[in-house]
Parts: sequence; C-alpha cells; structure tokens
Amino acid sequence: MDRFLPQKVKPVLIIVFGLLSIFLGYKIYQSINAPIEFNKVRKERFSQVIAKLKDIRDSQEAYKTVNGRFAKDFNSLIKFVDTGSYTITQQRDSSFMRFDKVYQIELQKDTVIIDTLGFEKVRDSIFKGDDRYKTMMEVPYAQGGEKFEMKADIIDKQGYKAPVFEAKIKKNVVLYDQPADLLARENAHQSVEEVNGTEIKVGSLTDVSTNGNWPPIYDRKSN
Repeated sequence: MDRFLPQKVKPVLIIVFGLLSIFLGYKIYQSINAPIEFNKVRKERFSQVIAKLKDIRDSQEAYKTVNGRFAKDFNSLIKFVDTGSYTITQQRDSSFMRFDKVYQIELQKDTVIIDTLGFEKVRDSIFKGDDRYKTMMEVPYAQGGEKFEMKADIIDKQGYKAPVFEAKIKKNVVLYDQPADLLARENAHQSVEEVNGTEIKVGSLTDVSTNGNWPPIYDRKSN
C-alpha cells in the first residue's frame, strides 16, 4: 500500500493512526476503569447516606419507645432528640403473702416490681454529645439541597394497629455525577450483595420493619 501513497500523505497518516490508537487505548482503559471508580464512589457515598439513615432509625425507635408511635416529620423528631428523656427502670422479682379464701390459708404470691431509677437524655444515649442529629434530614452529596423523604403511619396487621415509618432517598440524587449507563445498571440491581432498587431506604410503610435495604457490608464498623 505504501508504494501507492504519495510521500506527503504518509506522515499525515502516521499521525492520524497514532491519534486513533491513543483514542482507542483510552476508550479501552475507560471501559475497564470506569466501573472500578464507580464502585469506589458508590461505596463511599452510600456509606455516608446509610449512616444518616441509621441515625434516623435510632431516633425514631427512641421516639416510639416514649410516644408509642413514630414521628411524622423531622422537626418533631429533632425536637424530641434535643429535649426528650428515657425513663431508666429496674425490674426485680418479689413475693408477698395473700390469704386464699378457698383454701383458708396464707399463700405466697410472686410478682414483679419495676423501680424508676432516673432519667437519661435521648441525645446523650444515642449521639453521645454529638449534635449531628440536627442535620440528619440532609442527604450527603445532594447537589440540590435534597432532604430524606420520611413518612410515618399506623397500619393494620392481622387486627393489630402497628406504627410504621420509612425514610428514603433516590440513588440518582447521591450519584448525580456518575456515568448514565453505570447508574442505570445500579438502579436495576436485584442482589443480596447490593442496595437493590432505585432508592436507599430504612423502614417500611407496608410491613412492621425498621430494617434498611442495604447489604451487611454497610453495617460493619470499618464503614
């Protein structure tokens, strides 16, 4: 082929083919490296989002312990954490003698006595002096100031009125700057090793559960 090309064209073709080789090499590198970088970003961001959802769950469970239901909004939840208290109790077994009219004798009756020992602030019990609960509604990495969506309700479960709550955020909000193809694949996940679906969430409005939809890897202390 060389003998049919003018001498002046050869250097141009060398440059063109050189640039094409560089471009193709870069695209191959990107196709291999992009998923690796995506996984790093996903794990780092999801870890921070899930940490916030855990704080919301802990606060909601404390709210329910005191109030018998979950908080419907963050203002109520944050105010409770800021000012609420647990009652610290101690349970002990005891007994006493009671006259039985049937047998006409004194019989020993067992009972349980609950003593109130004092009170503990919710914020100290859960957050150990950290005031991060004041911003637990804010989504890490959200570029538009998005907040977690949170709802609470009472549902009927086989005749039992059960309090439930759910807090969630779309993955797209957290991974706003990631490649569209990888983000679409992420939203389609259905695996025990992944955060399934299009949202990261804790709790449920249809089941009596305060579990999150993340895999155990995000519950390890290293995360």
